[in-house]
Amino acid sequence: MVSEQGSSLHYVTAASRRYRGDRLLPVVAVLALLTMPARAADRIDLRFEIFGFAGLHLLTSRTSADVTPHGYAIAANLSTRGIVSAFVDLQSHSEVTGTLASQSPRPDDYRAEVRRNGTERDYEVKYLANGDVINAKSPPRKRRIDIDPAQLRGTVDQLTAYFLVERQLARTGSCGAVVPVYDGSELYRMRFIDVRSETLTADGGQNFAGATRLCEIVRDVVVANPDMEESTYDRGRLWYARLLSDGRMFPVRMEYDTPFGQVHGYLGALDSPDVHLNFDGK
Repeated sequence: MVSEQGSSLHYVTAASRRYRGDRLLPVVAVLALLTMPARAADRIDLRFEIFGFAGLHLLTSRTSADVTPHGYAIAANLSTRGIVSAFVDLQSHSEVTGTLASQSPRPDDYRAEVRRNGTERDYEVKYLANGDVINAKSPPRKRRIDIDPAQLRGTVDQLTAYFLVERQLARTGSCGAVVPVYDGSELYRMRFIDVRSETLTADGGQNFAGATRLCEIVRDVVVANPDMEESTYDRGRLWYARLLSDGRMFPVRMEYDTPFGQVHGYLGALDSPDVHLNFDGK
């Protein structure tokens, strides 16, 4: 998901550069799936808006999460927006189902489907209870990727990585963690670094104002995808806020750095059975 969606965002960025004459950077789709667990039978829906150079609207991301006492399901959808759609018709869907063993998220099945200008690419990774990982489906590649199966043991998908850290953040107030990730495309470590508390003010349509916890993300690649057009982010920053009375935390602002530049985004809306929040009036 990360790499394939990062790949798609590369093409979005390329189209944007043709339009603007500048180097806009792709944002990892994974920011689409940043959510916290809900009570049984609860569902949380979030909308994120993603922008590039000079405020060019690149993407809208919609995420849903259902969590029960024993399992979870997270789904994310991306689509190109505005002038970018004239160059790249991108629709992306990724999802994971997993269990909560001793309250620790463990993925069972991860899938990603990306349609770009009529061409579809599908991924599926299965994570077994014994720690083994199976690449159940992957698109044809220009060059072979060699990964020792032993390196994949104990890895999770990127959606679960964010989910795991956000549960920790709500519980302890710290996001510090290192999570090994395999998404069917690349093998890497996601380092989450606790930075500081920060109070945000409403800024340029990003209308959340209040206390947040700033976390940095560093992506350390172990085995890279040789298809360089699928490159994705190097570092990111996420500002988490407590938006519900039960203490759950959600990202309200984000920035991602890539070899092509920087993109930023914000939480536009959050819907739950009890709370409906709209931060940008859309």
